[in-house]
Amino acid sequence: MSDLNTMTAAESAATKAAVMDQLPSSEIEGQSPLHHADLLSLATQGPSTGGIHFREHKLLGHLTLRCNAENADQLAAVERVLGVGLPIQPLTSNESGDYSIRWLSPDEWLILVPGLEAFEIETKFRDEMPGHYSLVNSSGGSTVLELSGENVVELLQKATPIDLHLKAFPVGKVVSTLFAKSTTTMRRTGEQRFELVVRRSFSDYIWLWIQDASLEYGLVIEA
Repeated sequence: MSDLNTMTAAESAATKAAVMDQLPSSEIEGQSPLHHADLLSLATQGPSTGGIHFREHKLLGHLTLRCNAENADQLAAVERVLGVGLPIQPLTSNESGDYSIRWLSPDEWLILVPGLEAFEIETKFRDEMPGHYSLVNSSGGSTVLELSGENVVELLQKATPIDLHLKAFPVGKVVSTLFAKSTTTMRRTGEQRFELVVRRSFSDYIWLWIQDASLEYGLVIEA
């Protein structure tokens, strides 16, 4: 009997798992989707007051997890790896420190972590997670834009059909929605603060749209 036939199911799965560290070497400069906009210079030279504040949370690790929300062992494994539990209720989110998890569907979540930790977390999932699950590292394919300020709701109302009243969209709520003819996963992180996860290919378009839509309120760039 071959060695393969004598392997346990777990050993066989581990042998076949394709695990690759996607981090570039230190010689390669990581560039965010809005690198070309030189937001640092704009933050330094631009206005310091305005109704809209804009920041890019760049080069984060983006991990999409699919698993069984009714599997207690899997839920416990996620909490061991991340130090925060999966949000089980629809359209909710959980966070702890630099880690945040967004509910996308009954068996799908978006996990955001510091970019340099993404591969380490993937490896921990391989070690800890029991049963059937999927974890996909899509870091670099999206970026996170933060919008805040006294006019942020008015700005967002120009872009999305979602009801943004605080009673209908409380802090911590997450939706995947249309945004200015593009798409986004939007989370409310404060009464006047939102995070948008946008695809890399649409980030420049959305950045230009935000500049134009903010003209009547005043736009403050934060580095």
